[in-house]
Amino acid sequence: MEIQHVIHRHPLSLSFIDERNTTGWCRGCWRALSGPTYGCEPCGYFIHKSCLDEHKAEVQSFFHPCPLTISICSFLRCFVCFKTITSNFCYKCKLNCRFGMHVECALKPIIEYLDEECTIQHFTHAHPLKLVDSNQKDEVICSICQELCSFSFSTYGCMECEFFLHKSCMKSIPRQLINHRIHPCTLIFITYPYRSYECDCCGEHIVPGMKFCCGACDLNLHVKCALFPTVDSEDAKEIQHFCHPHTLALVQNDEEYGSEPRCVACAQICLAPTPTFRCSRSCSHFFLHKSCFVKLPYNSYKVKHPSHSKHPLTITSLPNNDHIRTCDACCRGIDSTLLAYSCQEYECKFNLHLDCYKVLVSITFSGHQHPLILLEKLSDVTCHFCGVNCGNLTLRCMPCDVNIHLQCLPSAPKTIKHKSHLHPLTLTKSPFEYELNSNEDEDEFYCDVCEQKRNQKELIYYCAECKFIAEVKCVLYEIQGLISKYKIHGSSLGFKVHVHDSKI
Repeated sequence: MEIQHVIHRHPLSLSFIDERNTTGWCRGCWRALSGPTYGCEPCGYFIHKSCLDEHKAEVQSFFHPCPLTISICSFLRCFVCFKTITSNFCYKCKLNCRFGMHVECALKPIIEYLDEECTIQHFTHAHPLKLVDSNQKDEVICSICQELCSFSFSTYGCMECEFFLHKSCMKSIPRQLINHRIHPCTLIFITYPYRSYECDCCGEHIVPGMKFCCGACDLNLHVKCALFPTVDSEDAKEIQHFCHPHTLALVQNDEEYGSEPRCVACAQICLAPTPTFRCSRSCSHFFLHKSCFVKLPYNSYKVKHPSHSKHPLTITSLPNNDHIRTCDACCRGIDSTLLAYSCQEYECKFNLHLDCYKVLVSITFSGHQHPLILLEKLSDVTCHFCGVNCGNLTLRCMPCDVNIHLQCLPSAPKTIKHKSHLHPLTLTKSPFEYELNSNEDEDEFYCDVCEQKRNQKELIYYCAECKFIAEVKCVLYEIQGLISKYKIHGSSLGFKVHVHDSKI
């Protein structure tokens, strides 16, 4: 007889084992094998039939929203009662929550109290919570909102564990959060006995107790951070964002800003009545337009960049008490009052402007360990091929400080075909005499692909017959595909490279 059981990934075969003829051990009770036994010969995995039949393969617990499956225990502590797991079996989350609990806690019957106004069993705590007498509230904190439990709010608690909840918080906390702004996956509430994780919203350590998490993405949030109102709520007066450790309060129309405060994201002056949030505590320089708040990436406060793949980058305000920071992409300085992408490793000091984080094209060459990133604007750097100062549309290796004009790259296509025009387009600096000679700021020049204003000094692809102009960034896909067909030799770079892959 053969079965497939959740406790082992391979099918288990049933056999009768004479204990006199074996030296094996049962994975369930760790006693010598004897009698009816399930086993997997290739893995050397054996378990008594009685041990396997002792527990249900799958259960649903009051304390966790996902199904739980029986497992050989790999957890030190139970996630419900927080006590050490000494038995060989436990129940763990069938999905990706990395949640485990005692067998007895998983099967614990939930008592429905008749005096619900005084005693409640809640999924946030292993013990029943009782209504706390107002005279007993001596500076106790609600474990959900982290606010003081005052006399004016009903509070439930467990005196044995010193665990307290506002009645309003207890009723409003969900078991899971779907389509959350901070993370696209469903966030599951779990009680948690350890303190090894940092909150992926505020960056502070999550105190033992409870959190919201996505096990598949290894994302963890304080309960307060997960439940805090976001800018999606039109009537939200106070919000939380991962780019700042404190809450942000909506500036009232009649509130004085001070002397020309600037948005930390776009650096533009904050002017009433434009909706603006400011730090609710002591960070007097921290202002953030509501529109900029929405544009900031919200998948996680830690992100990856192709030019700095070894460490994640964090959106943060840079410290202004050490050296002057520069952007590793455009080589310009970064104002310490503005947000930037920054590597938090002490020795790296890798930083990017918010605008410079966006990659137009990333091209990987064999013979060089880093990708070349196509950037629109550089400052005070020269091309390693022609020695001329770099400006717009330059390929740059940030770790090696290597820069190459797009037109200097031997493999850069001088002529391309693009779907927006019938004839081939040729790479050139400026096709029109009046553009070359014009110094008037009010003169406007347009790209015929995107129909947006362009700089007449930038590289373009041009059809002389039709006077059709395409900005290079509007035809990147065609350029990238042609670059990948060529070998190039960069003698001044000190290495030989061959394009073998490219990404957008």
